[in-house]
Order: sequence, then structure tokens, then C-alpha cells
Amino acid sequence: MISTSQLQNLSSQLEGELYFDNLMKAIYATDASVYRMLPLAVAVPKTKNDIMRLVKFAKTYKTALIPRAAGTSLAGQCVGTGIVVDISKYFNKIINIDEKQRTVTVQPGVVRDELNAYLKPFGLFFGPNTSTSNRCMIGGMVGNNSSGTTSIKYGVTRDKVLKLDVVLSDGSEVVFSHLSKQEFDEKLKYDTLEGDIYRTLKTALESDRVKKQIKDNFPKPEIHRRNTGYAIDKLIESEVFETSEKAINVCDLLTGSEGTLAFTTEITLQLDELPPAENIMVAAHFRSIEHCLDAVELVMNYDLYTCEMLDKTILDLTRHNKKQQANREFIDGDPEAILMCELKSDDKSELTKKAGLLIDDLKLSGLAYANVLLEGGRIDQANELRKAGLGLLGNMIGDEKTAACIEDTAVALEDLSEYIKSFSQLMETHNQKPVYYAHAGAGELHLRPILNLKKKSDVKLFREITTDVAHLVKRFQGSMSGEHGDGIVRAEFIPLMIGDENYAILKQIKSVFDPENIFNPGKIVEAFPMDKSLRYVPDREEPEIETVLDFSDTLGILREAEKCNGSGDCRKLPEFGGTMCPSYRATRNEKDTTRARANALREFLTHSEKENRFDHKELKEVFDLCLSCKACASECPSSVDVARLKAEFQYQYQKANGIHWRTKLFAYNNTINRYGSRLPRLSNAMFSNGLTASVLKKIFGIANARTFPRISSKSLYKTFETIKNKGNRNEELKDVYLFNDEFTNYLDTSIGIDAIELLTALNYNIILIKHPESGRAFLSKGLLDKAKAYANRNVELFKDLISKDAPLIGIEPSAILTFKDEYLRLADDKVSANKIAEHTYLVEEFIHQEIECGHITSDQFTLEAKRIKFHGHCHQKALSNQLSSFAILNLPKNYEVTIIPSGCCGMAGSFGYEKEHYKVSMQIGEQTLFPAIRRANDTVMISANGTSCRHQIKDGTEREALHPITILRQALISN
Repeated sequence: MISTSQLQNLSSQLEGELYFDNLMKAIYATDASVYRMLPLAVAVPKTKNDIMRLVKFAKTYKTALIPRAAGTSLAGQCVGTGIVVDISKYFNKIINIDEKQRTVTVQPGVVRDELNAYLKPFGLFFGPNTSTSNRCMIGGMVGNNSSGTTSIKYGVTRDKVLKLDVVLSDGSEVVFSHLSKQEFDEKLKYDTLEGDIYRTLKTALESDRVKKQIKDNFPKPEIHRRNTGYAIDKLIESEVFETSEKAINVCDLLTGSEGTLAFTTEITLQLDELPPAENIMVAAHFRSIEHCLDAVELVMNYDLYTCEMLDKTILDLTRHNKKQQANREFIDGDPEAILMCELKSDDKSELTKKAGLLIDDLKLSGLAYANVLLEGGRIDQANELRKAGLGLLGNMIGDEKTAACIEDTAVALEDLSEYIKSFSQLMETHNQKPVYYAHAGAGELHLRPILNLKKKSDVKLFREITTDVAHLVKRFQGSMSGEHGDGIVRAEFIPLMIGDENYAILKQIKSVFDPENIFNPGKIVEAFPMDKSLRYVPDREEPEIETVLDFSDTLGILREAEKCNGSGDCRKLPEFGGTMCPSYRATRNEKDTTRARANALREFLTHSEKENRFDHKELKEVFDLCLSCKACASECPSSVDVARLKAEFQYQYQKANGIHWRTKLFAYNNTINRYGSRLPRLSNAMFSNGLTASVLKKIFGIANARTFPRISSKSLYKTFETIKNKGNRNEELKDVYLFNDEFTNYLDTSIGIDAIELLTALNYNIILIKHPESGRAFLSKGLLDKAKAYANRNVELFKDLISKDAPLIGIEPSAILTFKDEYLRLADDKVSANKIAEHTYLVEEFIHQEIECGHITSDQFTLEAKRIKFHGHCHQKALSNQLSSFAILNLPKNYEVTIIPSGCCGMAGSFGYEKEHYKVSMQIGEQTLFPAIRRANDTVMISANGTSCRHQIKDGTEREALHPITILRQALISN
């Protein structure tokens, strides 16, 4: 057994990091598969020397190295009991590009879409394109031989790998690349492990009998998605073993080997020229799966660039995902399946003609009932819908989930329809209605049974279904692993798929590369059992966990955490849009992802032996950098709401450990501001004076570089008394209740005044009643009992006032949107809370609706020209949308408005004020928001509707940001 002191000694030798605490081991115990293995440690190497030291340690102490990039593997490739080696943080450099040869050399942690963004100015790109392309890494794609949507046109990763720099199991560095027969023969003379490898390959593969048995038993050669075991069928095509002009390249063997043979440190790839600029997609709709698959051969005659299939199960799941609502607009009726056929050309007229012919053929076939033509952004929307498919499968409520086990089968295109018919009959014998998804044009469908792997009976079915499907695939001489790899789930079926004699050759290859079995054991050869080491212990007693927030829609907080299937969408970088996950984007640490937080909570709630299962410092650590931005609630395909999980955790943890006085300070900031407002000049003088402000910051643990918000001279409640009778006295259009949130009342009173004056001038009757604060500060600090009390009081107060004809509107997004979010989970009167939520709007949303109704027009506003850059609040993005703010800012005819694609600003209420979080807060601001504002000249107005956002912009750029309502009030033509 390896001791803590031995791990500490290893840690001291590494330039990177080594973790062996319970939190990091729990986070890395799972990937995107159904498996769970607690690792010995987690290494984050910084240099090639670190890799070599890890290899030496593993060899010396008889442990394993499990390579991991983005950790999105579906077959269990990234789990194991040894040291998980995460290359994603430091091994992410693009080393060089050769434009003439169209090649690029990268480290294995480079993100696929990041690489293509770099290559685009050169007119080049890396073709294989997985659904995880905005976070998957080239090293993982090589390990899995990934392919994705474009494989029918550009091939798979193996087709692109020219050279691999690796560390072998003896610690030696070797470069594998193309070799002529003469160069190969020279390698046979080496008295090294590299020489042993070449000699073993020659001896194992050179006989005609062996070559015949490989060709007879491996998947049909026309199936280009083939990932079954090691690709010895590719090696024998070379001039070393056949009469051929093809050079041999051991990279063919290493690609798809899942890190079981060597540790890759550099990858050289063959690139393609960028595809044609013009594209059109035909989305063919079908009333049955059979009709859809019968149409595949027909549509593939049109030289498609992609040919993807979605079935009704996936389509129905998108109905309940906020982010996917807009992406569904192209769907006509209620299809059982959609085939997405993409054509490309540089000639638009030729493309249109070709699409028309395709539609004519589909109509003539009688197979499709509708053929929707998509262009431009609508294609992107359809592709986003498809990409979200795998993650959305995690949205199924309860313990029954789609299980990844048979989801990667591929057959020859001419066998596809017959294979699916046989597959469907087989599933009927198991009482299954599987999910059909993915790459129909390549003969591969991600077929998934729906199972509850918490039950022994379904674990038994898990094996039975996989076994039966393996025999079916073998009957069609298909590939059990098309692109997702063998991993744990399929590795034990490799002997069946390729024959025992061929499997013996794979074992021989593994043995020569890795005699000590240190590289990712249990995958491909000598496989771990596919029905052991599962994420859940079958037939366990489910923990009963009481919560303040209502998690009944997911059957409890534990199942809310279990919704995370590991797809890793929370690891996408800022340049790929969205907000999730701001802390990961700043630190690039897995610990700071949405996935890590959900997984850690699941681990401790499941396995804790404490009476209060939340009472673990590890959970406090993993939630520490969560900004509660709520992006995960809308951007995570499984809609895992980590902000809600964090709030509940904080409450439960504080029950056991008490509430820190600074936590109370921030939670009760409205009370403090109320007292401060009695002497606003004195309060502001203390906050702005360098000496007193510095003392206060030191006492309260606030970052010294921060500025305090200024308290208004009069609260909005007091000001309202003096302005309520001013303004337009024309016939009023509607009564509107303005929620005077705690931030507007004492800190941003001028914005409240602008809102009242603007809406009054536009003929709305503004009603301001005394009401409690929203409770947002208490929610953010986990004081849920206090937040619940405010929710109940506000619901009771507004339940008989708010209606379609008298809506509730608010200025500060984080406050008003509690009515549409947390109140629904806190309030005792759920019926009234939902009724209020239905008629509650951000002030921009309300004005936008009134514009749509024709009640507000551009004629009421200035013709002056202005340019505006707008940053939206995170809660607005997650629970509403930014388009309403964009629309109202565009109301003046000559206003030019752009939305900054900025994600989170980094302030997040008190988070950015706290000295220990200040650095991360500013790193988040520097990702997109600050640079975008600095690039804007002084004539460009900056707008932000969140009070925290405006303060962050001021502290980070020294620019004043105005609320959209203030800008619109200034633009109003006075009566």
C-alpha cells in the first residue's frame, strides 16, 4: 500500500500539483460514464518531466496512471484506482503550424474548438467534430479515436494523426510517425523498448494466416467508425505487411488505445482546408424510426457533410430545457425522428438547387412527412439542439436513466435499416423502448436502453442487453465501439467481436508496451467487469435528506445532484459563449466546475456517516468559488442548478458550524443600509475616506481595492411621496406594481426614480406599496430560514394584487427574479407564489411587451444618435433573457446597441467584495467584459442592469455603467 509520505515525496518532486485529499479523489472518481472508482491521487502535471516522474513512481510502487483530459468519456476510460493524471490545465499549448504541409503540433490538452479558432485565419481546420467540441481535448480525441458529425466527409481522428511524442512505460521518450519498410526494419535493430515494440508487431502480424483472421473478424472495412480494441487491422494495410505503398505508422495503433499503451505529450495532426462557406440543412421529419432509417441511403447520395438523427425522446426532453426553447422553432409537428442533412458549396445557387432535388427525392419516397429548409443561424440552432442531446438525456426525472452501454454501435450503411429492425425486436424482448440518436449517415446510432442502475435487477439487464447487442453487432460484422471507445463498458466483449486469436495479439501488444500494466489498466485488455464499480451501489437504501428548499420536482436534493451525468459543458471556455462556469474559466481547475460541485455533493450525501450529511469541510471548499450565477440552471443540458444546491448546503452546514459574523454582515446589508440612510452624508464620507474605508475593509475582510457603494440621500420610498403626482396625466394604460427592492431603495434610488418617471410619462399608473425586501442577500449566504420568511410575507402581500392587468415589475434582476425562482421553492403557499410569478417581470421585459402591443413607440423618444454596449445580469440570462434589454435600448430610432458576450461580470453580490475572492472576481471580469469596455471609446455608453455588475465595471474599468431604464428615461421626449 502506498503511504501518505510517499505521495508527499512525489508531490515535492513535481512542478505541477498532486492531490490526495478526499475532495479531489471524490471529484475524479467519475467521468461521464456509469462507473465510479476512487483514485489513489490526482496529478496535474506541468511539464514532460512531471510525466516521466509519474511513470517512474507508478512503476516503482506498482500503481497505475489514468490519463484524463476533459473527462467526458462515456465508457469509463477515465476512472481507476491509481493516479488520475489531468493534463487539461497545463498541457494546452499549440506548439507550431506548418501552413504548407497543412499540419499542426499541439499538446494533448488543447480544446478542439480552440484549435480550430486558431487555425481559421490560415484557412485550415481539424475535421473530427464531436458534440463536446467546445471542451473536449485533442488528447482525449486521440485516445478515443473520436469522429463526430463530420466523419462522413473528413474521416476520424486516426486519419489525421501523423506523429505522437510519447513517454513509454520505462520512462523513455519516443516519437511514433510514418515509417517506410526500410525505416521499420532499422527500428527492429534497436536494443530498447521501442525496438521490442516493433519486433513484437512484426512477429505477431506478419503471417498470412494472422492477416486473414484479422480481416475475417474485425469490423467491415467500409465502417470508418471502428474502435474495437487496438487497430491491428490498420497496421496490416501497410507495406510492411502487404504489397502496398502505404507507410506504417504506430500512431494508428495508439489512436483509440485509450492511454493503455503510452503517455502522449505532443500530437501532430493533418489538417483540411476550411469547408465551403455556404451551407443549407434539410431537416426531414418522419412519423417512424423505420421511415427515417430507410431514408438514410437515399439522402447519402447527395454528398452530405453531416447526416444526423434525433428521435422523439430527445426532442421531447428539449421542451423542458430553457436554453433549447429557441432552438426548437424549426420542428414541424410531433415527429418520431428528424434527419438533419447538411449540404455545403461555395456556389449558393448550386447549393439551393441541390437542396431542392434532395427534398424532391424525399417527397417522392413518401418517407418524410415534412422537409424544413434551414439556413444561416437556424442551422446553428438546430446543431445546438442536436449537440445538447446526450446531456439532455440526464434530464429524466427519477432513477431511471438512459444507460451508455450499447450507444456506440456502428454497421455498414447498407446494413443499417436491417440492423435497427433486428435491434428493435431484441429490445422488445427486454421490454425496452430505446433512445435513437446520432450519426445515421455513418451507420452509427447512439442507442440507449432506459435502466435504473440502482437496482440489481436492472444491473443484470444492463449486462444482458449489452451481451445480446454484442452478438447482434457481430452478426452484421459491425463495430461495438464506433467512437466512444471500449473503456470498461465494452472491453470485455472485444474477444467476442474480433475472436480469441486476435484478442491474444492485443494482449501481446499491451504486454510489450506496458509489461508492468501501469497505463490505464482494465481497459481494452484484461478488462474490468462491465457491471461492477458502478456509480451507485445496487439496491442501496436511499438516504432521506430533509431540505428547506423544495426539491420535489427532482425527487429530492440528492437526485438533483445525480442529474449531472458528467458531460462537462461547464468546462467550455469564454470564447465559446455563455456564462457557465465563471469560476472554472478563471482557475481552469476541475474542482471549480459545476460538475465537480454536483459530484462532490452526491458523493458526500451518499457516503457520509454523519447525522448532518452536509457537514463536511470538503463541500465548503468545493462550493466556495461558486458565484451562484445560475448559468448552470439554463446552460447545463441536465439543468443542474448548483446555485440552489449551494444555498441549501450553506444553510445545512451553518446549522452544524454556526454563521460567521461577516456572513451576517452581508446578509443583513439592507438593515445596515437602512441605518446608514439616516445619516447618508456621514455614511458616505466614512465609505469614501481613504483611512476610514481602509479600516472598515480590514475589519470586514473586504478587498482593499474595492469601492463601497454610496447610500442615496433619500430612499425611494421617501422620494416616491414627492414624485408620485408628477408626470403625464393622460389616460393610464395599466396599473403596475413596482417592487422596490433593497438595492434600489437605498443605493440606486436614482434608477428607481427614472423608472417611475419614465413609466408615468408613458401613461402607466405606478403603485409602490410598503413590502419586505426580496431576501436575495439571505439566499446568497444560505440563511434560508430568513429568506423563507421574506418569501412568505411577500407572497401573502402580493397574492391578491398581482394579475395579468396589474403585473409586478422590478429593477434589480437578482431581487425581482426571486419571485420566479426561489420563491417557488420557499413559499408555503405554492399556488399563490406561482400565480405571482406568472405576472412578474423585469422592468425591461414589461416595457418590451408593451412595445410589442403597440403601447410604446419610437416616436416618444429622441432622434439623437448614440452607441451603447450592454452587459446583462447573470440571473436575467438564466431565468429570462437579454433580448428585452436589447429591444428597449433600441427603441430610440438612432440608438445602435450591441450586447457584450460577457458571461458573468465576476462580482456576484458580496462575492467580489470578499478579499479571498477578489482575485478570481477580477479574473472573471477580465475574460470578456473588461476588455470589451476598454475597447469602447468614451462616446460609447456602457449599460448594465445589475447593481453588482455596475460596481464591477466601475472597479475594473473606471467606466460608469447606466441602467437601461436610465438611458431610456434620458431619451424620452419631454411632454
